[in-house]
Amino acid sequence: MTDVSMRVAYGQALAEYGAANPRIIVLDADISASSQTHYFASRHPDRFFNMGIAEAGMVDVGVGLALGGYIPFVNTFAFLLTLRAAEMVRSCVAYAQTNVKLVGAYGGLSDAFDGPTHHAITDLAVMCAMPNLTVMVASDAVQVAQMVPLIAEHPGPVYLRVSRAELPVIHSAEAPLEIGKGKLWRQGSDVTLIATGIMVTRALNAADMLAAQGVSARVIEIHTLKPLDTALVRQAALETGAIVTAEEHSVVGGLGAAVAQALGLHPVPHVRIGVQDCFTETGPYEALLTRFKMTVNDMALAAHQSIEAKQA
Repeated sequence: MTDVSMRVAYGQALAEYGAANPRIIVLDADISASSQTHYFASRHPDRFFNMGIAEAGMVDVGVGLALGGYIPFVNTFAFLLTLRAAEMVRSCVAYAQTNVKLVGAYGGLSDAFDGPTHHAITDLAVMCAMPNLTVMVASDAVQVAQMVPLIAEHPGPVYLRVSRAELPVIHSAEAPLEIGKGKLWRQGSDVTLIATGIMVTRALNAADMLAAQGVSARVIEIHTLKPLDTALVRQAALETGAIVTAEEHSVVGGLGAAVAQALGLHPVPHVRIGVQDCFTETGPYEALLTRFKMTVNDMALAAHQSIEAKQA
């Protein structure tokens, strides 16, 4: 299976949709070669603005454009958008419910060699805590291309996380995609693997590994953390009685926390795969994912742990 760059697919889809919708305006904080918004800049130079390394001000410019009837896509690294510009996101986007699309590039550990200060392991927690804000995570190049027109036409502010990594394509462009509705990838009766972002492919591979071990694993993708598809999550918990969540994020405040909240009245054993409430390190991307126990094997081991807990 060939790996495809999610950020390139995002940039190309944004440029393509910009041709169809003249209300789309793109703002970038001097990282267009990284976010791949240069595709939009080349095709629509009159609707592309490099705001420089001024993330907070860029968000406020996006707010002004939204109030003027445009649909601004505001782009920078995920950690800068959700930390340095957090006050503007809170007060001017979320609180005011302005129609701004916030796109966080280099999500998770994918900015590997730039180290812990550049890794986005708290972005989902920050954005999920903002009232009125929809929070989405793409899992491959095809899906992120689908998300561009979807979030553009969605009324209200959205945060979209995009990875730097090249990833296997698992989605079909014809597959339906709906904000707030998770995807059931496969049925299973012993345990449910709930994953988001790059961990979806790994969850599918872990389910294959578990099947070879005689374990029936259900796999669910959550591409919209907020609003969460609580009905799908609760159904899986009731029917399989064991949950594993997998995210390229801190286990505090992200997917695992959202699932735990959803299951408050229907608790089942739940093991969380992710960064275990610590800062990360600098190094090769795959090595970091292994170091912080986000491998296929780690997910399979977590599934056995969750099943053993429900049987105890």
